[in-house]
Amino acid sequence: MTVQDTTRTDDARVRYEPQDGVLLEVEDLFVEFHTADGIATAINGVSFELHQGESLAILGESGSGKSVTAQAIMGILDMPPAVIPSGHIRYCGQDLLTMPEEQRRKTRGPEVSMIFQDALSSLNPVFPVGWQIAEMFRVHRGMNKSDALQQAVRLMERVQIPAARERVKAYPHQFSGGMRQRIMIAMAIALDPAVLIADEPTTALDVTVQAQIMSLLEELQEERQMGLILITHDLGVVADVADRIAVMYAGRLVEKADVDALYASPAHPYTRGLLESIPRLDQKGQTLAAIGGLPPNLMRIPPGCAFNPRCRMAQDVCRTDRPELREVAPGRLSACHFAEEVIDA
Repeated sequence: MTVQDTTRTDDARVRYEPQDGVLLEVEDLFVEFHTADGIATAINGVSFELHQGESLAILGESGSGKSVTAQAIMGILDMPPAVIPSGHIRYCGQDLLTMPEEQRRKTRGPEVSMIFQDALSSLNPVFPVGWQIAEMFRVHRGMNKSDALQQAVRLMERVQIPAARERVKAYPHQFSGGMRQRIMIAMAIALDPAVLIADEPTTALDVTVQAQIMSLLEELQEERQMGLILITHDLGVVADVADRIAVMYAGRLVEKADVDALYASPAHPYTRGLLESIPRLDQKGQTLAAIGGLPPNLMRIPPGCAFNPRCRMAQDVCRTDRPELREVAPGRLSACHFAEEVIDA
C-alpha cells in the first residue's frame, strides 16, 4: 500500500496515492435488495475506473442503478435490505468493502465525497448552513468553532454565494434551489477530496442555473484535479463536462466510450434512444422521440438482453443470449450483439 504526504497549510494528513493514475476502481460489483416480495438485483456486475483529474458521467433512466452504485461506493447503503454479495470497490488500491468501518469513515468525506441530488432534504433545516459546513472541519480536523466557521465562509465564497459572511448564519429555506445546491457543493469539497460524486446535481433547477452549477463543478474539478463522477439521466447536462461516459440499464453497463465518440455514434440502441430524446433547436415543431415501454422489474429481468423488449433492433438472439460488454472499436465498449450496426446506423 503506497501513501504520500499531502500536508497543506489548512490540511495535514496522509493521503493514499493513485495506482497507475487510477483513483477509483469498481470491479464486478453486485448489489441486491432482499425484500418480502423477493430479491431485486440493482447492480449486476458493474465495472469501471476513474482516473485522476478525469470526469466520468454515469447515465441512465431512473432505476438503472446509478445512485445505488454511488451509495455503494460511499458505503451508505442500508444493509439490510441491501446486500453486496460480491465485487470490489478500490480507492487507490484499497478495497473499501473490506476496510474496517472506522477507517472507511475517515475515507468518506476527506477522500471520497458526494453531492446528493435533493439539496433541500439533504440539508438539516434546523441548523444554519454555515454551521453545517463548519461541522466537516470540527469533526474531521478538530477545529474550534470560530476557525471552522471562517472556513465555511471561505467555501461559501468559493462556490459564489453572494454576501457569504452575512449569510453564513442563514437557514436552508432562506436560499434558492441553486444556492442550496452550491452549499451542498461547498460541503462536499470542504475536505479537499480526491474523488467527488455528484448525484443528479441539477435536479429541479432551471436551465440557466443548471449551466451555472455544471460550470462550477467543472471549474472545481480542474482546479483541484479531482476525479469527478457525474450521475444523471440527461445527456445534455454532461456534454461539455464529461471526458468519458458509462451508460447503465437494468443494473448493468451497456456502453462505455469517450464523450465525443458516444455523441457522434452511439454503440448501443439504448444510448441512441437517449440521444434521440434530447430536444434540439433544429427540430422545432417535430414530435420528440421517446424510448417505448418501461424499464424492467429488477426482480424479473428478462432473459437475454434486458433492453430487448424495448429495442427496435431486437432479434431472436437478443431474447436468449445476454450480450457481454465488449470492445467494438478502439476505446468503445458495448453490450449489444449488433453494436457495429448501431454505430453505422
